[in-house]
Amino acid sequence: MTETGVIRPYGDTTGDGRVQLSFTLPVPPGPRAEGAALQLARKMGLDPAMVVHAKGMGAGHTFFIVYGSVNHLVDLAEVTVAEREFPLLTPHEVNLAIRSALGRELVVVGACIGTDAHTVGIDAILNVKGFAGEKGLEYYRELRVVNLGAQVTVDELVARAKAERADAVLVSQVVTQRDAHIGNARAMAAGFGAAYPGGDRPLLVVGGPRFDPTTAGELGVDRIFVKGTTPGEVASYLVHRLAGPAGSVRPVGEVVA
Repeated sequence: MTETGVIRPYGDTTGDGRVQLSFTLPVPPGPRAEGAALQLARKMGLDPAMVVHAKGMGAGHTFFIVYGSVNHLVDLAEVTVAEREFPLLTPHEVNLAIRSALGRELVVVGACIGTDAHTVGIDAILNVKGFAGEKGLEYYRELRVVNLGAQVTVDELVARAKAERADAVLVSQVVTQRDAHIGNARAMAAGFGAAYPGGDRPLLVVGGPRFDPTTAGELGVDRIFVKGTTPGEVASYLVHRLAGPAGSVRPVGEVVA
């Protein structure tokens, strides 16, 4: 059931519009810095606003937490999100679906690309130890997982995916300064597009805390997973796209619209 109605933020009492936000200004700590923070808060629509925390951040910078009221409303009827369109499966159901539909192991290649050296995300999904009480994809008997680790170039990723005859490529991006994750995702999509001119590339999946899950088409990938995604969700998605609900076989690398 879709929730509808107009709501306001909740802080101290229902509907009081109170919100809290944080930001950094290139101003040394002190009264002038706090005055600048309050000016910014008022221009953002917080009125009244108060600085509840201020701390120097290196030379000439101050970090703030500001608390205040906004007059803006949220119309739930106009909220658009990416809904999960596939059922969550148990490891047993995932293994059975792959074995029935493909008659072989489903091959997954994972990596952190570009200069990103943070493997926590990709390891949480791929490594057998898993995340949030769920074992990673290495635990699934019908999945063959190749984890390339960190700072992998697009060319290296494409070459290994082709060598392994990958069904799916999973890329984690944690480093997001200057939208590096966006550029890397687009570069990956372009690299696979060039390497598979016939349109038979593997399924491309990216994940990270700063991605917008509704922009997969803009980035040229098939799916975006965000913070908090579990291995079970990824495994269920792979079955949904590569094996199909009725056990239909998707040839290795075939693009699904």
